Amino acid sequence: MKEKTYLKWYNKVGYGSGDIAGNVVYAFLSSFVMIYLTNTIGLSAGIVGTLIAVSKLFDGFTDIFFGAMIDKTHSRLGKARPWMLYGYIGCAVTLAAIFAVPTSWGTTAQYTWFFIAYTLLNGVFYTANNIAYSALTSLVTKNSKERVQMGSYRFIFAFGTSLLIQSVTIGFVGACGGGAKAWRTVAIVYAVIGLAVNTISALSVKELPEEELNEGEDRKAEEEKYGLAEAFGLLISNKFYLMICGVYILQQLYGAMINSGIYYMTYVLKNENLYGVFSWAFNIPLIVALIFTPALVGKWKGMYKLNLRGYILAVIGRALVVFAGYIGSVPLMLAFTALAALGQGPWQGDMNAVIASCSEYTFLTKGKRVDGTMYSCTSLGVKLGGGLGTAVAGWLLEFSKFDGKLAVQPESCINMLHVMYLWLPLLINVIIMLVLSRMNVEDTNAKIREEKGIIG
Repeated sequence: MKEKTYLKWYNKVGYGSGDIAGNVVYAFLSSFVMIYLTNTIGLSAGIVGTLIAVSKLFDGFTDIFFGAMIDKTHSRLGKARPWMLYGYIGCAVTLAAIFAVPTSWGTTAQYTWFFIAYTLLNGVFYTANNIAYSALTSLVTKNSKERVQMGSYRFIFAFGTSLLIQSVTIGFVGACGGGAKAWRTVAIVYAVIGLAVNTISALSVKELPEEELNEGEDRKAEEEKYGLAEAFGLLISNKFYLMICGVYILQQLYGAMINSGIYYMTYVLKNENLYGVFSWAFNIPLIVALIFTPALVGKWKGMYKLNLRGYILAVIGRALVVFAGYIGSVPLMLAFTALAALGQGPWQGDMNAVIASCSEYTFLTKGKRVDGTMYSCTSLGVKLGGGLGTAVAGWLLEFSKFDGKLAVQPESCINMLHVMYLWLPLLINVIIMLVLSRMNVEDTNAKIREEKGIIG
């Protein structure tokens, strides 16, 4: 039976554009905050890493909190869109604040300023916005193909924005005169762009009425009533949620190590402008893969085989990057980076659809619909993985005796940069591949539906 369609092409494109807003925050922050703080403000990479790690203790539970709040929200705009709209206002303000550390203040005050702004951005505003944005995948359509398409559009915009941010930011800062004032100006420009695009994205789709979302699912359409403790219990009892959280966190750790490439290009390859070139090699194949993901999902009758085979290719690609790095061939490093990225693309494109299937698994096994809470894994992964990754990068740099004031780093630092940029991404990809080999949620749901005689 052919699935009912809910969205026009412009709804999908409009929704996907929301990741422009998300990545003028995330790509800018993850790629450049550490080098801004160490090389421009003059702060310690190790202390900054520790502050980021401590920040995670403050916002560790806000993901489930905001997910549960979205599930309980009833408004004219729906459940998720109000949180997406208003959360981004705080994102814009705190992003500008992070890159506006007062240069005239003492170091203790500078660390405090950064810690407060960073914690507010990650623990409150980005969490509310990102979970709501991700949850819309389940709330605006019930069509599985449309959910995959939404994910593909979303991540095409995400990686396109990351590519642009990583390619132009260094030059943009230089064009603004360099130094702390230039970083602040660039941050404000990005924040304003993000605020405008986020608003357009939120208004480009309309959430389905709850009675339509619940239609045909053999349950009474009633408001779910559960507290944070029960929400947490529902999540950890879902093995696929735990797998997705693990993969999402690992992906962000991977991204943090790749973003340490700004140091690798500067001090190992002796050309900071190569960071933008490698961004092209990484992001363009991802975008190409995302374009073909919906068709490949249909060809292979689901997402499991596609995701697993993709990450097998990603592992091979990163192993070859290690080889090319040690023989000192930049062209080969670029080529194999592209190969690895091509393999990672399908999971990026259908990840939201997998999460929707994961949410369906909770309904089928527990009888509760917790879409907003389920999508907490997206924000949880970004915050824990990205934050921990940035913190680890800072600790490793500090341990290797990195000094932002030196034009030439000690041999211990150069060796560490090889570990961070070459070996750790390979190891992370291997672990992700092993987890994805166990994540066949689609077949599991189909078997449960067949056992219960549920149609649709």
